[in-house]
Amino acid sequence: MAGERVRASDGEREQYANMVRAGMTEGRLTLEEGEERLSQVYAAKFRDELPPLTADLPDGGRRGLYETPEAKEQLAQDSRRHLRRHASFVAVLAATLTGLWVLSGAHFFWPAIPLFFLVIGLARHARWRAYGGHHPRWGRGPWGAAAEHGWGRGPWGAASDRQGWNR
Repeated sequence: MAGERVRASDGEREQYANMVRAGMTEGRLTLEEGEERLSQVYAAKFRDELPPLTADLPDGGRRGLYETPEAKEQLAQDSRRHLRRHASFVAVLAATLTGLWVLSGAHFFWPAIPLFFLVIGLARHARWRAYGGHHPRWGRGPWGAAAEHGWGRGPWGAASDRQGWNR
């Protein structure tokens, strides 16, 4: 049973077709080469026939899926939603802490201490979003240049790293 091949679904074929189209749009594939691969994608019956069609594209063609205008718009919408959720959490927590301060009768406005850190976190979130998910000085992702080069993930990371692990 382990040698049985699994049939590809229409959704999987469409995903690979989008990867091939993205490769054509980026100029990585010529029109003829792209059309040939598209016909092979739609003719594929089994899952194992699909990955070789995009193997020579960056990240197996998956990077092109995330650089389409639709994907970028979806990412922007998600980012706005997360920022709104973060801001509402800070506002609710600020109201709760202020209410507790009023009920406690303390002379010092002690909620200022946690609120300071909450507002700083919210400002950093908004700044992170303004830079499109990457810091201007450190590069993409929370790990900066290390994430772009595949460094710093330790011996169990998916990619090879600077120290020579996973080779």
